[in-house]
Amino acid sequence: PLIGQLSDLIVKEGGTSILSETTEFIGAEHLLARRAINKEVHDRIFEIVHRYEDSLRLVGEEVREGNPSPGNKAGGITTLEEKSLGCVQKGGSSPICGVLSYGQRVQNRGLTVLQTPGNDLVSTTALAAAGAHMVLFTTGRGTPFAGPVPTLKISTNTALAQRKPRWIDFNAGTLVQGDSWDDAAETLLDRVMATASGLATCSENLGYRELAIWKDGVTL
Repeated sequence: PLIGQLSDLIVKEGGTSILSETTEFIGAEHLLARRAINKEVHDRIFEIVHRYEDSLRLVGEEVREGNPSPGNKAGGITTLEEKSLGCVQKGGSSPICGVLSYGQRVQNRGLTVLQTPGNDLVSTTALAAAGAHMVLFTTGRGTPFAGPVPTLKISTNTALAQRKPRWIDFNAGTLVQGDSWDDAAETLLDRVMATASGLATCSENLGYRELAIWKDGVTL
């Protein structure tokens, strides 16, 4: 939800925000479609979800097999729909002005949906290819990976931020401890602006920079 609030701030100021990971909003796609600026965008949101589900069935797979992942379940997520309700929060409440296929570049200011799998590195690489200058990546369990563009790691709990200080750029866990949402959003915006102005992320300081292409077959 904090990233969603930040996304709304950026869109309000005339910037561009991109929401990716198609598999991560299956079951909640209707909530995104309600915010489409026109029927074409509305229908495209359903199209990329249905196309993904169909592509999995063609090779005998179901999206719910292995999703939520073991790590998701250990963190308390019980169903795919519950996971998806969390994902769509990252898009805030702004109108959705477009839907990009994998490999396309963003053309419009505002909030855009990008078709990618849920795989972290494939999605991050696709965001960079679409024109994103920075990726905001939430994690409840921690990950050292980074994409082709600065990848800002945001912890959902303070315990992770304390345990992995060399991995985490921003701790959002203070919100459940009573911190103000507006103050946290402004602080995160300051960190995003500093990163855009040259401040290195933790992953950059560690020398991590990777990419992955969406391969044929099954990629959740």
